[in-house]
Amino acid sequence: MAITSTPITPVLGAYVHGLDLAGITAEQFAQFYPIWQKHHVVVLRDQKLTNAQFERFSAMLGELDPPPNQGAGRKSVPGHPNLYVVSNRKSEQGEPLGALGDGEAQWHTDMSYLERPPFASMLWSVELPSSGGDTWFASMPAALRSMPDHLATRVSHLSIKHDGTYDSGGNVRKGMVANDDPTQSAGTVHPAVIVQPETGEHTLYLGRRRNAWIPGLPVDESDRLLDTIWGYATAEAVTLRHQWKLGDVVLWNNLTTMHRRDAFPPDQIRTLHRSQIKGKYTLSGIIRQEAA
Repeated sequence: MAITSTPITPVLGAYVHGLDLAGITAEQFAQFYPIWQKHHVVVLRDQKLTNAQFERFSAMLGELDPPPNQGAGRKSVPGHPNLYVVSNRKSEQGEPLGALGDGEAQWHTDMSYLERPPFASMLWSVELPSSGGDTWFASMPAALRSMPDHLATRVSHLSIKHDGTYDSGGNVRKGMVANDDPTQSAGTVHPAVIVQPETGEHTLYLGRRRNAWIPGLPVDESDRLLDTIWGYATAEAVTLRHQWKLGDVVLWNNLTTMHRRDAFPPDQIRTLHRSQIKGKYTLSGIIRQEAA
């Protein structure tokens, strides 16, 4: 069967058809990769996988990162240290077996507080609640294109400090100390606009809103400008909502999208296994090509 795709929205996402990830070949991957690069988020449904097969496909995209440090610590899939568990399931002793619980996960870019943030991330649905837990994505290139010229020009000359204190569920990362002064919190400064290195597309790079700060501006002025930017970045016209089905695999470009998760009933279990592709680029080296 030929590999085909169907766009999900005019600016973001595609369903990929005719690809069985359990046995994907190098030739099929070569057909698949440009589809992902074009649409930023791809959804593959009805995938019947083992963890080993999921990890094998993930590794075709690049070197894998180990699980990040969340509020619950680092939660690996047993026997697969490079895969991690996103789940609200707990042990009999009440210990979380996965990360992020059942609450809302706010808009963010994975691990943007690192010097080399992850290049891509992927989720595979294992257990799902009867409702809730939808994942939303936002196109950062489309958000940048939607801005008035004067704002886009201003933003292209700014940087943002990305906080590493809290995870996307609002929990203090294990071993970190709560700090709500963005000028002093642990984090990394990245350009607000980068050039996607494999496509040349200009894109916002925002991370997460909490504790974000534009160096050089007073915090209140920075907050007002960031609120304006986030308004464009999360507008309905640049977002898509993914309603999970068992067997879904969703892959996204971590340099060109943000994502968030809806809460779901705490008495129901939602478990997804996740992989993350290690950062290939220092973002300060892939910006403002037009100024070179």
